[in-house]
Amino acid sequence: MTQERAGAAEGVDSVLVALADPTRRQLLDLLAAQGSATATTLAERLPVSRQAVVKHLAVLDAAGLVTGGRVGREVRYAVRPAALDATARWMAGLAAEWDRRLATIKRIAEAAERDAR
Repeated sequence: MTQERAGAAEGVDSVLVALADPTRRQLLDLLAAQGSATATTLAERLPVSRQAVVKHLAVLDAAGLVTGGRVGREVRYAVRPAALDATARWMAGLAAEWDRRLATIKRIAEAAERDAR
């Protein structure tokens, strides 16, 4: 595996790990709907503490899914779609490979059925 592919795989891994948690998926949904928000604003919409939201946002940030930037005294978070796009491309490639394999199995089974007649 090339270093570029290994780096891409690590990125996909961190995105999938981050998305495995339902609270983090909710945070992404809220940020996507609002555009940007503070941890305090997000915590008001979820059944978890502000500190828990900050920890979840740190995981999302490490995976490249959100970015936090200072606006005055606040840190506002927003979705970064690039990591999601890369993960979607990986998943589409995986799906295409399985489609190819299943089409091959279908052709072999149909050929075997024709030969059996």
